[in-house]
Amino acid sequence: MKKTLVTAIAATLLAALAACGGGSDSASGKTLRVGTLSDSKPNAYQENGTFTGFDNELLKAIAAKENLKLEFVATDFSALLGQVANGTFDIGSSAISQTEARKKTVDFSAPYNYQALGIEAKETAGITDENSLAGKRIGVVQGTVSDSWLGSNAPTAQAVRFPNDAAALSALKTGAVDGAVFDQATAEDYAKNNPDAKLKVTKAITTTIPHGFAFKKGNTELIGKINDGLKKVIADGTWVKVHDQFEPNAPVPAEFKAGQ
Repeated sequence: MKKTLVTAIAATLLAALAACGGGSDSASGKTLRVGTLSDSKPNAYQENGTFTGFDNELLKAIAAKENLKLEFVATDFSALLGQVANGTFDIGSSAISQTEARKKTVDFSAPYNYQALGIEAKETAGITDENSLAGKRIGVVQGTVSDSWLGSNAPTAQAVRFPNDAAALSALKTGAVDGAVFDQATAEDYAKNNPDAKLKVTKAITTTIPHGFAFKKGNTELIGKINDGLKKVIADGTWVKVHDQFEPNAPVPAEFKAGQ
């Protein structure tokens, strides 16, 4: 009886240890939680219940090369980096610009694109460039490069900060703000798909700030896998295919062309 009880306890402990140990890291098949956005076309959005967009489809292709499993979860951009830093998400995916300030909070993958911004307004708003933003209410998503760019380049504009692109777009369409600054591709998508609002991208601003996937500091193993997969999808032309699907009008930087 005593021997049976000991055997049973030992078996239970072994099962528990196996359950705890199985899939405890990316190498053993853990499903990685990816924090992303649900409303930021064409980079990161949800369509018919599926998370898609340039950034997310590129990450899926990278994961396939490295045999990684992904689970996408929607969040607001203003909360995303903090959630990556505290381990809520394993990866952050949403056209995240690699600024020096953000590097203090999270680590990044190798660059996979570059930041471009677009000033957007109604055709009758009288907004043409940063010099015409003075005194006007301009919508930005809190904590984005658009937010910091507005403060640096149009300091007399009144920044109206929103938690996500959808809220900023709604305010722009209803006239609650005079204009907005989005990612360029996002701004162009809004102008194209909201013809009744008569929106126009009045100026595009190109930067040399790279985009990267975000990780909790010190997660070098996972960063290494993502960087390795990124090299593979660039070399075999997958990067260009995904780019052409979601951002066909944007130029392809030389370092992302096939064979690099």
